[in-house]
Amino acid sequence: MGSLSQAETAQLKAQLQDAVTCCSDRGLYQAAKWAAELLGSFPESDDDDALTDVDSPMSDAPPHTPSAVPRDATEVRLEARETHKYLLAKSFFDCREYDRCAAVFLPSALPKGSVISTSSPSAKPKAKGKAKQGTPTRPKSSRGWVHALSQKSLFLALYAKYLAGERRVNEDSEVILGPRDGGVVNKELQGISTVLEEWFSNLPSSGRQPQGWLEYLYGIVLAKGKNESLAKDYFIQSVTYYTFNWAAWQELTSLLGTAEELDEIVPRLPQNLMAFIFHVTASQELYRADEQVHESLTNILNIFPTSAFLQSQRGLLYYHTKEFESAGNVFSDILLAEPHRLDHLDNYSNILYVMGERSKLAFLAQLASNTDKFRPETCCVIGNYYSLKSDHEKAIMYFRRALVLDRTFLSAWTLMGHEFVEMKNTHAAIDSYRRAVDVNRKDYRAWYGLGHTYELLEMHSYALFYHQRATALRPFDPKMWMAVGQCFGRVGKITNGIRAYKRALVAGSFYDAGAGSSFGSGDMSALGGGILDPEVLYQIALLYERLHDMQECAAYMELVLAQEEGSDYDESNPDAGGGVGVTATTSKARLWLARWEYMRGVYQRAMELANELCQDGVEVEDAKALVRDIRARMERGKHDELDTP
Repeated sequence: MGSLSQAETAQLKAQLQDAVTCCSDRGLYQAAKWAAELLGSFPESDDDDALTDVDSPMSDAPPHTPSAVPRDATEVRLEARETHKYLLAKSFFDCREYDRCAAVFLPSALPKGSVISTSSPSAKPKAKGKAKQGTPTRPKSSRGWVHALSQKSLFLALYAKYLAGERRVNEDSEVILGPRDGGVVNKELQGISTVLEEWFSNLPSSGRQPQGWLEYLYGIVLAKGKNESLAKDYFIQSVTYYTFNWAAWQELTSLLGTAEELDEIVPRLPQNLMAFIFHVTASQELYRADEQVHESLTNILNIFPTSAFLQSQRGLLYYHTKEFESAGNVFSDILLAEPHRLDHLDNYSNILYVMGERSKLAFLAQLASNTDKFRPETCCVIGNYYSLKSDHEKAIMYFRRALVLDRTFLSAWTLMGHEFVEMKNTHAAIDSYRRAVDVNRKDYRAWYGLGHTYELLEMHSYALFYHQRATALRPFDPKMWMAVGQCFGRVGKITNGIRAYKRALVAGSFYDAGAGSSFGSGDMSALGGGILDPEVLYQIALLYERLHDMQECAAYMELVLAQEEGSDYDESNPDAGGGVGVTATTSKARLWLARWEYMRGVYQRAMELANELCQDGVEVEDAKALVRDIRARMERGKHDELDTP
């Protein structure tokens, strides 16, 4: 993606300005805010005035540019006729009186139908009579008023109905993690689905042009009904008809489970700037942080250099690859530029938590609290601060507050699960992690948390399943593979455990040196040198010991010791380092090797290893006992030699 010309920049600004207006008119305020922020992130230049003068290519452009909502004559006529009713409904919507807003255009009771459709609404029903599951009921009485409304008014009314139902779901769910939490459904979905199915089924014969907004709403209804395949189709239609509705792109991202699914739908998307932004965002959500994604993001940032949203995507890409310092710097720069921006502040607090930056986290919590105490991001930041202070009860209180404000706020569910684990409340932790997975099945932290919690309960088969789900999302995270290997060892699948630990070695080298090739059994060259994780090597050695393969076990114990100095160790400059140094794990490996050499009768090597343990000050008592045994055995050997004629 190259730089834009003056005409292209002017057109893009006009399109984003149109998006702000269109999204606001339909109550999609988050999408409108996103478009407005992007509109304000163009670089300032002396040519800005030239873009709007009389000689500009966009000077005579109509209010709606080619990618804006199609303006067919029928829609223009209907919108003009409904102006006063639309203004009334929109005022109710802005006051959050959603039922009153819907009542302006809709009958008192919407027709009932099924939200779990198995095919497109344009398909005609095969037979009359009782409707089967998956076949919508289309009462004839709905046809008149549905098609007498403009798409703009119909969307506002149905969307208000949907929000009214969502509000009742929150009210009926009562307390967080209570008996009714998570089990209440939106009762308005059936009626909304039936109206939309009726509208789409008659669209070809009506001669009206689709605008993309009703497709977006129907995609939401289908996604709520777990018909994700058809929901994807409608979201793709929505962004094709109107590409600047960021809410539709977000919903499409939420339905993608793997990077392969993303690659499958890319050819079906419109090839424009929004598709590029979507691809970067979806890749970040799917933990794909390769050079191509960074390059695409850099190209987009060349167009919007001050966009806080795009900069935050860069920070999240660093966060997912565990480059915490780089990620923290990105979010710190965003905070300096926009100190009152709370979006993604919960992610920044996670980074500070991992880095142990208690003072910075305290400042961030104070800043967020002064900006808006009643934002879920603020509550998560404060919760992380109390968690870092080991005040887990207060942390849970703030995570609960975040969920009261927004039950779909992913970070709060996951972080609250972590706190329940710290408090040994495994039942509540499992419930929290399950709710996090329900909100976003791509959250590897929730899957890993479930596996860890079941490990605490010694239910290792369950733990293995959840750890494998986490590993599928993060195949290059050594921590995930170590958990899988540990579970395989606990359930007695030693060979599988060894393979998992070796994958952990490869994953570790991926983060350190960029190597991501598969690792064959016994092929240490695949790791490309460098420092390996001594703990992983030690666990592999113990598994070989359980297989009674003592030679392979000893070889891996030697590898553990080799990591103390590393492959870059320079004898002429020992202070330069290059290895991990003496650790508890390397000391355990040294003690094992000392005992192994003692059992084999290699007393000199065993004595050297035991003396090194005494000098390191680790495992001292066991080392001293071993030294006494070795000396006794060596002295006995000398006496035997003297007694031999």
